[in-house]
Amino acid sequence: MVTRGSTLIVASLLIGTALFAGCAKRPATTAASAPAPTGGAVSSGGAGGATTATPTPPATAAPQTPGTTARPSVKEFTAIPELKPIYFDFDKYDIRPADAKVLDANAAWLKTNDAQLVLIEGHCDERGTNEYNLALGERRAKSTMNYLVSQGVKASRVTIISYGEERPICAAHNEECWSKNRRSQFLVKAR
Repeated sequence: MVTRGSTLIVASLLIGTALFAGCAKRPATTAASAPAPTGGAVSSGGAGGATTATPTPPATAAPQTPGTTARPSVKEFTAIPELKPIYFDFDKYDIRPADAKVLDANAAWLKTNDAQLVLIEGHCDERGTNEYNLALGERRAKSTMNYLVSQGVKASRVTIISYGEERPICAAHNEECWSKNRRSQFLVKAR
């Protein structure tokens, strides 16, 4: 026979576990894995339904499986002026037409500089929970990576990371500022 007291204890434990597990403050990182290039622009509808990678510290390499290469440390990458960031609409990870042109230029630079590895950072504005923004930032970085791969950049050269809302470039609380924070930006390192 189940008593009301034991039901309350079990419910409290489940809620406590869910709250503890959902409080990730570290960025999610993902090794590059992209589908075969389709030649078209990446477009996706909405921001729901995707799963996220287990959050790991950016400087820690992911566990390796046989046949994979070690992922470089995030600290080894630097920003360069040749690779421009792209921006996203609120709660979206679709590549907008103007940003596709920026990505085309970034892809051209990456193809002519094939000794460079690229790190794509996915960022969000402050609206939404930390967990949701980490997932959305990862979808933005993956969407960006998939577009570059469709333009001929080798997926093996790309690593993505999501910082969610943790690294804003603008701190005001208005749409003008938030639009600058919803971005994918690029860093490189020599192989």
